[in-house]
Amino acid sequence: MAKDQTGFSSFRFCCCILVFLFALSSIPLLYWSCFFGYGYYYIQTTTSNENRSTNLLRFPKAWNHLDFSSQPPQKLLKIALFVKKWPDENQAGGLERHALTLHLALAKRGHELHIFTASSSNSSFPLYPHFHISRPTAAGYLDQAVVWKQFQAENATKRPFDVIHTESVGLRHTRSKNLKNLAVSWHGIAYETLHSDIIQELLRNTTDDPVKSPALSERVKKVIEEVKFFPNYAHHVATSDHAGDVLKRIYMIPEERVHVILNGVNEEIFKPDVSKGNAFKSNLGIPESKSLIVGLAGRLVKDKGHPLMFEALQQIFNENSTFRDNVIVLVAGNGPWGTRYKGLGSSNVMVLGPLEQDQLAGFYNAIDVFINPTLRAQGLDHTLLEAILTGKPLMATKLASITGSIIVSQEMGYTYAPTVWELKKALYKIWEDGRESLQKKGRFARKRGLKLFTATKMAAAYERLFLCISSDEKQEHNYCIYQPQFN
Repeated sequence: MAKDQTGFSSFRFCCCILVFLFALSSIPLLYWSCFFGYGYYYIQTTTSNENRSTNLLRFPKAWNHLDFSSQPPQKLLKIALFVKKWPDENQAGGLERHALTLHLALAKRGHELHIFTASSSNSSFPLYPHFHISRPTAAGYLDQAVVWKQFQAENATKRPFDVIHTESVGLRHTRSKNLKNLAVSWHGIAYETLHSDIIQELLRNTTDDPVKSPALSERVKKVIEEVKFFPNYAHHVATSDHAGDVLKRIYMIPEERVHVILNGVNEEIFKPDVSKGNAFKSNLGIPESKSLIVGLAGRLVKDKGHPLMFEALQQIFNENSTFRDNVIVLVAGNGPWGTRYKGLGSSNVMVLGPLEQDQLAGFYNAIDVFINPTLRAQGLDHTLLEAILTGKPLMATKLASITGSIIVSQEMGYTYAPTVWELKKALYKIWEDGRESLQKKGRFARKRGLKLFTATKMAAAYERLFLCISSDEKQEHNYCIYQPQFN
């Protein structure tokens, strides 16, 4: 009995902390709903009025809204990157793909890149940038003692590093606290994950005592941990507007140390190409008579929302034969739910397996709308950005990072609450709207995507941040001051 009371007290304590944290965030959430969730007009008008000098370290919105020079800067940097794993180009997770896209772009602009990462049988290392390889720990992380020794050896050469960049906790906070010229990119923080945990708990549909399922209370402890150690990193890059707001208001990091730079993807690969889309459909034997082609891509696992999508499709197929016979569902990626999608028993559900980037470009061009049913409220999923640049409208879960930075209005696509009923309503809605309406949304999405979500935009913003935090008083050019460029 005493043990049960202790467990309940612990759970109640964590719940109190949880309520307190969400109360703290209620104002910023309302702010984002008004000004970002459905306020694209606000972003446009305020950005267009930014015609005076600005201190970038206090710029309140995503740096992607600013226009930086396409010419390489006068000062070329020596950059150290810490990343847990260097990805195989065609099989990369979000964090690894971000590191790959960003730092190869910076290398092409003339900066000297040194990448500290762990060896992997799945990774291929190009001749440039410079790689400093170490064996991972038993848990698969960077061996901090080894990579720190490698870093110090290179930093002691004739030219020390101008700036240090770590993808998430590639470089641990115990090593970073004295590095003033360091920036960390967060692709997910524990506070965001609380929303995902709540969704998962509700979807379990069980009468089990929550005390016996400690995921939520453990996550609250993780939030408190992060609030304590995050200040050990000098500068923080949030990859979504919502995450930036949480870092400032909930994690209480000074605003001049928090910067929002949205993810970007390769605009030379992901772009409209009708012939490529037609060839992709032809190879799959999809007839022109089909009324709609929807696409899903990524890891086919539980936390990416595929159990929810599977159940919604199964119910729709059982209740509406017209939808089942006339809508094609293309599923790209790997994971256990690929086999289950095949078990839906419809020839119109095609599971394609993992695709290389060029094949993905064909996939996006073949579909009418891209659906991301993710339950992970972290960062910005690259698949959404790839679809946008290809000119496709989106349908995605109503999560703060998505509605605050990507699907900011109904002109770009659809959002839904993560329940089977709401997902079914959204699927029926895109079917009823039809191709003409979807194409209009896709054109709007691409127009906005070219302003915000290209690899070029992302690399230019990071380059300017790195120049800013590497600057000293002796330099003539103050890279922390933004001067608007006029045509």
